[in-house]
Amino acid sequence: MKASNPKCENQSTDGKPDEWKDIPWRKLERKVYKLQKHIYTASQRGETLKVRKLQKLLFKSRAAKLLTVRRVTQENKGKKTAGVDGVKALSPRQRWELAKNLRIDSKAMPTRRVWIDKPGRDEKRPLGIPVMRDRAKQKLAELALDPEWEARFEPNSYGFRKGRSCQDAIDAINSSIQKMPKWVLDADIAKCFDRINHEALLTKLNTMPHLRRQIKAWLRCGVLDGIKYFDTTEGTPQGGVISPLLANVALHGMEERINQAFDGGYYVSPQGKRKRYTSNTVRLIRYADDFVILHEDLKTIQQAQKVVADWLQGMGLELKPEKTRITHTLNGGKEYETGFNFLGYHIQQYEVGKHQSRTKDKIKRLGFNFNTLITPAKDKVQVHLNKLHKLILEGKAKAKPQAGLIEELNPVVRGWTNYYRTVNSSKTFHTLDHLMYQRLRRWAKRRHPNKNKTWIAGRYWGIHRGEGWEFTDIKTGATLYKYSDTKVISPGTKDEYVKVKGGKSPYDGDIAYWAARTGEHPELPKRKAILLKQQRQKCTHCGLYITDVLDTFKAR
Repeated sequence: MKASNPKCENQSTDGKPDEWKDIPWRKLERKVYKLQKHIYTASQRGETLKVRKLQKLLFKSRAAKLLTVRRVTQENKGKKTAGVDGVKALSPRQRWELAKNLRIDSKAMPTRRVWIDKPGRDEKRPLGIPVMRDRAKQKLAELALDPEWEARFEPNSYGFRKGRSCQDAIDAINSSIQKMPKWVLDADIAKCFDRINHEALLTKLNTMPHLRRQIKAWLRCGVLDGIKYFDTTEGTPQGGVISPLLANVALHGMEERINQAFDGGYYVSPQGKRKRYTSNTVRLIRYADDFVILHEDLKTIQQAQKVVADWLQGMGLELKPEKTRITHTLNGGKEYETGFNFLGYHIQQYEVGKHQSRTKDKIKRLGFNFNTLITPAKDKVQVHLNKLHKLILEGKAKAKPQAGLIEELNPVVRGWTNYYRTVNSSKTFHTLDHLMYQRLRRWAKRRHPNKNKTWIAGRYWGIHRGEGWEFTDIKTGATLYKYSDTKVISPGTKDEYVKVKGGKSPYDGDIAYWAARTGEHPELPKRKAILLKQQRQKCTHCGLYITDVLDTFKAR
């Protein structure tokens, strides 16, 4: 039997504050992950009693408690936002104490309401910020519940799930419409997070009694908006650690309901042929509370809208009529729009010859008469441009040194291009390079109103790496990252984005697969995980896929 780590086991509750940083976090992550993996497997097999037993073990685990406190007090993006108690940060000693006393106790303090701007709108949306102790308890509960529900969640659910992203949802849509144009139900759930029925959610969770009481306490803890207190009789507070998981649980089953509704029936295809519905013929793709339903028959989509609306009523939800619409990917005719926006992307198909594409010849050979283009949505491009304008030209922007401006702009540009690099975004990237140049030239002219264009160009722009003119600070060497510097890996290219496999989960124990996708895994050293990702899970010696991280090869 291996001896336990004294810093982890003996000093985890009363250790010295300066030893917090010395805790072997990787070891704790492996320990917690192994327990989560067992919960996932038991849930897959339908062994409910075993799931509950393992979850209780996790609640009592010192490793889980320490890891939970670290994630909510040090790693979480909102760690410095205070709850109703005003606490923004904890000292190492306070973290020890929180971990020592952390338990699921059915108690909850009210959340603090914080209003944040909706991107690109003049509206604001409310967040409910829990106190630090409730955040830690919610994280502990999430560690136990997430693997249980990952074993149940539907394959085309992509939002708020580990190892899944917006790009996976977009790739799923692209795959669905590649061979045939489709009608699309572009749906919007009215105030989803704010209206989920508590009793319906708790019934669906069907968890152990003391955890049910704790979750019920979080749902009904109320909210403080300034000095006013409001009861919370419905919904899950946006801002809570466990809220995204609860929302996914609430919406789980929608895809299965659609499949059941059309199983075994018949429809008439656009060519006038009578066809039978088969598995996944009517495709529902969901990212959190945003979803679309795709099918080649308009009447099927109209019927699907009614099925979904009825199903949502069971969770106290409804579709928002003004934002729910039916479109067509290729030709909506006079009554319906063509193309649709989803997660900041615009998806639309064009007849071959009317829109250029590098894959046009391939499409002709396959006998298709259309081409699919997925591009950044125009409204999201405008929101991004507004943000650039604010950073470069508004307020005290003129007084910013060039290096400081570059430092602010680079993460904004990189983040935006990384999000859209998996689609047909090359044209948009080059357009944004030009628009960025125009704004920077105005910025420079405001700083030096009496200087001519030649002087300004020599002062703020330089030629680097044979890539043309770049916005560069001569003193520090800081250079602005261009949009077009990002390699586009759109569908049809050699390095195109590969969607996550439908039934896969980070808890399934497939180390090679998940390390290759994410570049990290609790049971694998970081350098090996990064290498697997760089090699795209392929052996550089033989070119075959690596399915076991213990595989070794002798050099010739």
